[in-house]
Amino acid sequence: MENSGGIQASLSGRYALALFELARDTSQLDSVAESLAALKSALGESAELRSLTTSPVIGRDAATRAVAAVGDVMGLDALTKKFLGVMAQGRRLSQLGAAIRAFEMLLSNHKGESRAEVTSAHPLAKTQVTALEKALKARVGRDVAVDLKVDPTVLGGLVVKIGSQMIDSSIRTRLNSLAQAMKG
Repeated sequence: MENSGGIQASLSGRYALALFELARDTSQLDSVAESLAALKSALGESAELRSLTTSPVIGRDAATRAVAAVGDVMGLDALTKKFLGVMAQGRRLSQLGAAIRAFEMLLSNHKGESRAEVTSAHPLAKTQVTALEKALKARVGRDVAVDLKVDPTVLGGLVVKIGSQMIDSSIRTRLNSLAQAMKG
């Protein structure tokens, strides 16, 4: 399998690659992907979990016990729980978010799809996401997995990033362009 050098070169990428290869070799890609998606969501919603992953004052053993408890409460698969334990023992939990994103990229490449990061001012409805996925598929020529983010400063419209390409149709950008044009 061909992986991007950027993923392999970063610390979080090496963790993600190791997890991906182990999950692939043991036919656990789907269960690990589901566990990581739940973990990603929990990181976004729980200040306590974010604190656990970023606090330098929490020792290795305490962090390992804490992530084991989190894994049990969340019902994460065994491989993901081991992965969290390894990261905690290596004092690398601060890299968890980046490792999850790198794993998602590896999984998308494995499935032959592209990943798009879509930022909107408000949460998108399921029908809007489906229409967006179809439009992006037509543009890039392959399936597109969409990662949604909400940023009220966008004001309206969308900002879509696919690899190195960015499509910015946000109202914020239009207003900034108008302001620059008015300045002369």
